[in-house]
Amino acid sequence: MDKADYPPDFRCPISMEVMKDPVTILTGVSYERKNIEKWFDTYNKKTCPATMQRLQSLDMTPNHTLKRLILAWQNRLVTSSSSPSHPSINHDEMVSLFSTLESSPFKVTSLRKIRSIVELGDDTRSDFIRSGGVEAVVQILVNQTVVDNSDFVSFRACEEALGLLHLLPLSEEDKTFQLLSKPEPMKSIAIVLQRGSAEARLYAITVFRQIAKTDIGWNLLLQDQGMDLFKSLLELIYDEIGSKASSCALEVLIEILASSKKSRLMAIEAGAVCVLIELLPDSNRSKCEKMLLLIKLMCECAEGRMALVEHGLGIPAVSKKLLHVSDSATKLGVKIFWLMSTFHPTERVLEEMLIYGAVKKLVALIHLDGRSSTKYKVLNMFKLHGNSWRRHPCFPCDLKDYLGCPE
Repeated sequence: MDKADYPPDFRCPISMEVMKDPVTILTGVSYERKNIEKWFDTYNKKTCPATMQRLQSLDMTPNHTLKRLILAWQNRLVTSSSSPSHPSINHDEMVSLFSTLESSPFKVTSLRKIRSIVELGDDTRSDFIRSGGVEAVVQILVNQTVVDNSDFVSFRACEEALGLLHLLPLSEEDKTFQLLSKPEPMKSIAIVLQRGSAEARLYAITVFRQIAKTDIGWNLLLQDQGMDLFKSLLELIYDEIGSKASSCALEVLIEILASSKKSRLMAIEAGAVCVLIELLPDSNRSKCEKMLLLIKLMCECAEGRMALVEHGLGIPAVSKKLLHVSDSATKLGVKIFWLMSTFHPTERVLEEMLIYGAVKKLVALIHLDGRSSTKYKVLNMFKLHGNSWRRHPCFPCDLKDYLGCPE
């Protein structure tokens, strides 16, 4: 391909040759290093050659993003077919936008233009990835949050960057995943989850859900974000209970809590048990199962069991879901009551299980055919507390003849 076919932003404004070592000066314009050095040093100029603005500083910053884009373009030419067609207008515009993205004061506008091109279809999406777009946009995401997250315009650029990235494939083999799952981008996504608009929070939690499906570790992010991460997830679950964002947040929370006891303790401290108990009564089947799983995970800790007991609706809410939602929900409910009655068998716990109908439903489970871990847990509960329940004045008389558990 003739050099005339290269995007204009790949050429040095001084020599008009394709740049090999691009650097950016104070005005935001990029030049080939040797050419701009000659302009400053040999010709003793203190202006920008392209704009003729007088410069307060002659500092030069390597433009690594532009260099990567030029190399990606060149590699694309090498690997193209033997009779390649001219690149599309969309490709030229997209690459041109990449090259000026880092230095441009209009990042939000540029990112929106790139996104409009990427949304045209699979071909433009693949072209975006091949041309180095992921690296350029992830760099914007990180720079606008970690480096400077106090400026409104900078943060809007970060939200736009995440909105673009969430459109891309995110399996473990994909370049987007490999870049976003690194510590700094993960931190940036967490910051958007905490501070972003409703739309940006949806982008953030959607990306986190995809990442959560892999074996990625959460420890570094938890160390960095701590309680703020759990509070932002719980806010999303509570505020957007009927939305896709809430469902994604539940899935992410499950993966995080399943990863370590420390994460469960942090979630409990952030108020997760209370939030889930309040939402449980009106939840649909899918969300009910997720919430019960989360409650079960937290009840594996003494602090979680205590939080469930101290919430006035804890035992009634779980009891109501037994036998009324699905087999999975019933199994999770039984596990919760088994944990409570085995490791926290206070008089209040046992009495509330009886008063709010949990014991009556557990009796029904005893008489199911076959063996299962659920039935074993129910039998175990009656071995431990059957006599105590039978002696209680609230124990239903009609159940005494059907309580076929050992004394």
